[in-house]
Formats: sequence, structure tokens, C-alpha cells
Amino acid sequence: QLISTKMSSNTNGSDSNAEVKKGEKVSGIKSFFAGGAGGMCCVATGHPLDTIKVRLQTQPKPGPGEQPRYHGTLDCAKKTIAKEGFRGLYKGMLAPLAGVTPMFAVCFFGNDLGKRLQIKDPNVPLTKVQLFLAGGLSGVFTTSIMVPGERIKCLLQIQADSHGPQKYKGPIDCAKQLYKEGGIRSIYKGTAATLLRDVPASGMYFMSYEWVKELLTPAGHSKSELSPARVLLAGGMAGIFNWLVALPQDVLKSRLQTAPEGRYPNGIRSVFTELMATEGPAALYKGATPVLLRAFPANAACFLGYEVTIKLLDMLF
Repeated sequence: QLISTKMSSNTNGSDSNAEVKKGEKVSGIKSFFAGGAGGMCCVATGHPLDTIKVRLQTQPKPGPGEQPRYHGTLDCAKKTIAKEGFRGLYKGMLAPLAGVTPMFAVCFFGNDLGKRLQIKDPNVPLTKVQLFLAGGLSGVFTTSIMVPGERIKCLLQIQADSHGPQKYKGPIDCAKQLYKEGGIRSIYKGTAATLLRDVPASGMYFMSYEWVKELLTPAGHSKSELSPARVLLAGGMAGIFNWLVALPQDVLKSRLQTAPEGRYPNGIRSVFTELMATEGPAALYKGATPVLLRAFPANAACFLGYEVTIKLLDMLF
């Protein structure tokens, strides 16, 4: 998740309107490609820890006298590398990579639209609640693009961790088999869970990004004047705030998307009921360590990729 520093609102009166006008000078095509580049940087940087997160979230509960498959983040990383090599941490990465360019383009559009729908006076900056609502709208927009990639990614990540035969040869084969087994509905399994995760998380992301930038802006200056280091710091912190909100729903989504057909007849409600009965509330925060370790550098890389690409496109066109 990512927001252009040129499209930010501010708390300094007319500076908010100036920020929007600056953002309008960045063409939609440039934002599309720059957002895609930022998303690719985010995926490439954060995917190893995402793989660990999914495997921790979906590992079976140990039986009486048995040890858990993984004892934590580091143990999961060591066992994955020992069994599959370093490339094992990148299992399922092609699926999210294929979706990041349109997803980030739609994300920018949704957040910007959410802002514009709430502007009554261009000289009055948006409140934190309004920024949260605008970010939440972007989560609605991106869900339709994100769900298939998330479903395929999770299945490939846990498949490599299983002891049985490999069912899927890769992302395309996985998509084909899912469609053959259950049509488009199977590919979009977990849509409601993804919405439940991404709407509040995206709202928190965009709102906290603006808030942290505001804290980092010296008196008498505009947020658009922040140094790249401060912008990246704001983006990294926003990523952490995002996942503090999103993690419980993400655990439920991962369980639902990787479960055999028919196991959870009522969708995410069935997952939640089973999880509470068997593992308790603490299970909703499985994978918290790799998630939070990933959040800061992944979002920093995302912002860096976006800013560098925008500058290159401005130089070329």
C-alpha cells in the first residue's frame, strides 16, 4: 500500500489544496507505472517474511505430546532454507507480482477519489477521519484485484511446506486447477475476508501516513518539502500501523483460502469459531513477528521505488 507525497492533504490551510494541485500534475500513466514499480519493490523486499507469516498462520495444531512444526519466525526461516533453499522463501511470489501494477494504480485512484468526494471547501484540509475513510475506499477498490493473487500465493506457500506430493506446478497451473474445481468462485475464495482486512487497514495506512508526515514536518514548512528519508520513515511507520489493524483478519483469511473445500461452510465466521474453540484469541496474532519485521522495509522500498520511477519518468517525458 502506498500514497504519493504529492497527493497528500495537510493541516496548514491552503497548503492542502496546493498538495492536491501538485498531485494532479502527475499523469495517470506515470502514476500507474510508478505505483507498479513501487509495488514490485514492496513484494520483492517483503515476500520472504510473508512466506514465513503464512506458514506460521496455517501450521496445524500439534497433537498431544507433539512439537509444533515451527517454534517461531527464525525457526521457520531456518527449516525453510534447509529444506528448499533460499528460493523457498520466494514461493508464490509471481502471483502478487502480477497483480501489483493494476492494484497500486487502482489503490491511488480509490484513495484520491475518496478524498475528492469529501472536499467541500478546497481551502479546508481533510480531517483524520476523512483521510481514514478515503483510504478505506481504496481497500474496496483493490480487493477484486488482490484476492486471486492472495489465494494462489497462500496455496503455493503452504504446498512447499507439506510432506505430500506437489499439487500445483506454479501460479498459472494453480489458477487453472482452482477454476476447474470451482470456477471463478474458487479463485475468489476469501473475498469477504480480504475486504474485512483491507478496508480498515487501508484506512489506517493512509491516515497514519499523513499523520506521521505531519509530525515530521518542521514548523513553517510543507509536507511536500520533506526529505526522502523522512518520507520513507512515514511510509514504514504507516505499514506497521496498517498491519496492527489487519493481522487478525489476515490470519482468518489465510486459514480460509488454504482450507479444503467444504471445511468452513460459513466462510470466515466458521474459521473464527473454530480458531477460538481450538486455539484461543492469541491465534489471531500468529505471524505477528514476521509481519511487523516486514512492514517497515517493504513499505520503505515501495515508496523509494515509486519516487525514483516518478523522477525517471519526469526526466524522460
